[in-house]
Amino acid sequence: MSRNNLINIHCFGREIGKLGFDENRNTSFFQYNPSFLAEGIYERLFPMIIRRIPETQVFNKFSNDTFHGLPPMIADSLPDVFGNIVFKAWLEATQTEFKRISPLEQLTYVGKRGMGALEYLPNKEIKGEVTINIEEITAIVEKVLQNKERTSQERLDHQALLNIFKIGTSAGGIRPKILVSEHKETGAIIPGDLVYSDDYNHYLVKLGIDEQLSYSREVMEYIYATMADKAGISMMPAKLIDNKHFATLRFDRQNGEKIHVLTATGLTGWNHRDPSVSSYENLFDLANFLKVPHRDVEQLFRRMVFNLVFANHDDHLKNHSFLYDPAKDSWQLAPAYDITYSLNPEINFTSTSRALSINNKRTGIGLADILTIAEKYTVKNARGIIHDIVEVTGSLEQLGKTWQVPEKVITSIMRDFVAYR
Repeated sequence: MSRNNLINIHCFGREIGKLGFDENRNTSFFQYNPSFLAEGIYERLFPMIIRRIPETQVFNKFSNDTFHGLPPMIADSLPDVFGNIVFKAWLEATQTEFKRISPLEQLTYVGKRGMGALEYLPNKEIKGEVTINIEEITAIVEKVLQNKERTSQERLDHQALLNIFKIGTSAGGIRPKILVSEHKETGAIIPGDLVYSDDYNHYLVKLGIDEQLSYSREVMEYIYATMADKAGISMMPAKLIDNKHFATLRFDRQNGEKIHVLTATGLTGWNHRDPSVSSYENLFDLANFLKVPHRDVEQLFRRMVFNLVFANHDDHLKNHSFLYDPAKDSWQLAPAYDITYSLNPEINFTSTSRALSINNKRTGIGLADILTIAEKYTVKNARGIIHDIVEVTGSLEQLGKTWQVPEKVITSIMRDFVAYR
């Protein structure tokens, strides 16, 4: 592995290994730190794809828009869009196209501020003549942090969120979102990628700044979170800020600790855009491979049924994650997230297809298909679970009135509900 195009990967205060990248071949290289291997700890940190061996491992099968040539568990750390004004200004000043920024440069920009527990630090041995701009990116990060450290607000409200949004975040996704941390005693907020102290509540906030629709998608997601909770879906506590911004506590920041999190895509290398691997059966098989408690398998079943009944079609593999427990060297299902009505209720769809198949179907999924999954993965009282979830559909109309969602939007959404009997 070349010494001068590397970054160090850290987790839980230890250097796990080094990552290199060959831009010409769009190929990455990973090598464990020998001292980390010698400790014999966190053996299931990367339970798939990366082997626990001292030799350099080459990854040349992930050259696509999902993984960008990186090992999938590392690609999980890349934000989908850089929303930082300083970073954008640097791109414009250097006349650099975003697509020309190497994955290592992106990871260095993420640094210690990314989702989950993995951290990416410049290798101290990097020389000045290298082709990648790690040192320049590091300078940009310093400017970002200086801006962020000067940014604080007295309380969590609409204007405070917009002020923090101006300096960006490391959260990924298409819809505008930011990370904020709210002090538990004073209520003051700071950008959410600066600290992970237990003195703060750490939120991921989806901003309600889209005025092109007759309803708020953020309000609708909050309503769905409320119904999911009623249906027994395990989710992090959520709230609406000023009745327009959807805020949910982060499950990767708990008790003053960073939590190692990987999506199903990051764990396995299954491209969430690939229909051939996008199935609930694969998710259940992954859960069993990770040896999660059986209650997590039942929770996954409950989540699957909820998505079917409530017409959440965007339940792809990156919208399902697992949490790592370093003390037990074990995995468990992460709380559900991104559960909402995924279509535009102002458009009449003649047909829709789900992101994840069930019993080889993406449309026309019936009760028999659901029960086939329940039997295969030994889910008890499947019919009772289905009944309880269907009963929750009756709460949408009142929730819509409470949060002033137009009646025609609620009616349109309810037409897509599936009342399995």
